[in-house]
Order: sequence, then structure tokens, then C-alpha cells
Amino acid sequence: MSPRSKREYIEAIFVRYKNASPKAKTLILDEFCATCGYHRKHAIRVLRGFKRFQKPPSHKRRGRPPSYHPEIILTPLKRIWLAANLPCSKRLKVILPLWLPGYTQLFGDLPPDTLNALLRVSPATIDRLLAPTRIQYQTRGRTTTKPGTILKKQIPIKTNQWDESRPGFLEADTVAHCGESVSGMFAYTIDCVDIATGWTEQRAVWGKGETGVLEQLKDIEQSLPFPLLGFDCDNGSEFLNYHLLRHFTHRNHPIQFTRSRAYHKDDNAHIEQKNWTHVRQWLGYQRLDNPTV
Repeated sequence: MSPRSKREYIEAIFVRYKNASPKAKTLILDEFCATCGYHRKHAIRVLRGFKRFQKPPSHKRRGRPPSYHPEIILTPLKRIWLAANLPCSKRLKVILPLWLPGYTQLFGDLPPDTLNALLRVSPATIDRLLAPTRIQYQTRGRTTTKPGTILKKQIPIKTNQWDESRPGFLEADTVAHCGESVSGMFAYTIDCVDIATGWTEQRAVWGKGETGVLEQLKDIEQSLPFPLLGFDCDNGSEFLNYHLLRHFTHRNHPIQFTRSRAYHKDDNAHIEQKNWTHVRQWLGYQRLDNPTV
């Protein structure tokens, strides 16, 4: 018998048991124990302590009352969070005093209690208040890396063959400005960083065809204040192709052309960081599908 069925059965015999004579109660207990499988003493306790139509007790919230009501700060907090490009709660806490004057210019003055609450709110409270909004506006860059398998045996995996204390060894990656869909043509950013100095270069390219990427990499190489010694990339077909292989190896001083392991983003940790700080934080995740831009 399920717990729900047992409760319904107890409700059915409770009134009879309560109004029965001692001799009748003995018969009801015999029936109750046989039906539910209870020990006789336990059955007596259940029937004596049973209360019909009782609502569960309401427990008062422990601790001190809240310093402010969340609804009075949620609207300005959400607007500032969106305008600041979705920072984490600890960063949002720091920039709130800097952004509030501009907020009041656009949306009008805030009540003093709301302003004080925004200045006192903790990062943990910010996380709790913005949790539904984060789900709504959560977006990530979509990967468009298609593996280039033809040259994997000719282009070695980068291990420890570089002297990374010398300038000239670059990590490279492409960042797709595709929005929520990778269909059609859109812009990419070719991002490069020198491991020793942190020197970064970015170039825009329409699509990521082999020749277009090669032309932008040539321009990046000419802009570097030091000679290019090594080039490391992921396994995308925009990098692993004969155009780049010939460009880096068919010269008087060949460039060390290496690649990372497949599905190991930490192999290119330097450029993954620059993809965020130098591309995403400036351009966001919007779709750029107009060549004139």
C-alpha cells in the first residue's frame, strides 16, 4: 500500500476509531494492523496523533529582515549589467558607482533608498537577483572550426620546441562574428598574440577562406616589430592548408609551423584569453554579415 493510500485509509477509519467503544477499538486496530502492516503500538500512536484537514505549519523566515526589497533595485541593476556587457557580479559591484551618474542622466533620478541599496548590494545578492536574467541573455560564441585533416601529419603538434622567452612566437585563432547562426557569410577576426611580449594583432576577414586568411597573416607579419619565428594555431582548415604551409616553410628562414592538439583549448591559452579581452569585450557576440562594415 502506498503512503497516499495509507493516509486515505486512516482518514476513513479515524472517525470510527475516535467514536468507538473500547471493544470496537480493538477490532478496528486488528483490521488496521492487518491492512497496513503496522505494529499494534505504532498503529495506536498513528490514530491518536492523526489530525484531519491540518495545513502544514508555516515556518517564519529565520534571520534579520532584508535591508531592501529586490524589486526596487532589479530594474536599474539589470540595465547597467546589460550596458556594461554582462560583467560578473564582483566587477559589476565595482563599476556601479561609476555607472550610476550616467544611468540617472538617461532614466532620471533614483529614489535615495534605491540609490543606497545599489551601492550596498553585495556580489552574492547580485548573482541571486540576476540569475533569471543571465539565463535569458546567456550567449556564447559558436565554434566554426572545421578540422583540416590533410596536413596533420606534416604539421607537428607544438610541445616544447619553442624558446618562448624570445619574441616572435605567435599563437593564432579566428573569432566568428556569426551571432546565433553559422549559416551564410559573415565576418571573422584573425587574432594573434606573441607569447613572450603579449603583442597582439587583429585583422578582419570576410569568411575564412584560405587565401583571405593568408593575406591578413602576411599583413600581420609585416606589422610585427620583431621577426616571426614560430606560428601555432588550432586544427581549423583556415590554418591547416597548403597555402600557409608553403608560406611558412618555403623561405630562406622557415617559420616553425605547429598546431595544437584537437579539442584541447588550453594548448592555446594565450590566444584564447585575447579572444575574450581584445575581441569579444569590444565587439560582443553580434552577427556582422555586412561586408561594408
